[in-house]
Amino acid sequence: MSKIKICGLFRTEDVAVANLYKPDYIGFVFAPSKRQVSFEQALEMKKALSDSIASVGVFVNAEIEEIIQCAEGGICDIIQLHGEENEDYITKLKSLIRIPVIKAVKVDCKEDILSKNSSAADYLLLDNGHGGTGERFDWKLAKFCTKPYFLAGGIDPCNIDEALKLKPFCIDTSSGVETCGVKDADKIGALVKAVRKFS
Repeated sequence: MSKIKICGLFRTEDVAVANLYKPDYIGFVFAPSKRQVSFEQALEMKKALSDSIASVGVFVNAEIEEIIQCAEGGICDIIQLHGEENEDYITKLKSLIRIPVIKAVKVDCKEDILSKNSSAADYLLLDNGHGGTGERFDWKLAKFCTKPYFLAGGIDPCNIDEALKLKPFCIDTSSGVETCGVKDADKIGALVKAVRKFS
């Protein structure tokens, strides 16, 4: 069964909805974004988050020291790199922290995935671009991924069954479960239910 990640939580109400529907992961975005939160905001939300849900910190071309602060501060259980971080960066980061690392891949063609299959990252995240856009890449290309991967880009309750047929390690969504720019409890509930019943 694929796991579920709801990314871009930035309100206390979002945490309450996550605690109700129990996705496997939630994401805090620390890079410039309409969903960006500070370490202080994320820590307060993390304290209110169910222990059964892992938190993912999303960074874009951040200083490694900043990520270490997040990892050691108990804010995040997993780090997601969504910029142009290279393998030297990933290898150095993994030598300094004890939690898993996800590397996002902008997918335009199969070579984009093939070139990252040997990454030191624990997981890849296949997306159409910088994340949170609600647009999808050609999901048929996901078959070229040999590492456990998070499938992102335009996933919502209407196309979740199609996404699940690819059998990703995790379904990753943000704008697909929003209405007017904020997380929608009904959409989150519908998506979680669809994933849990899929076999």
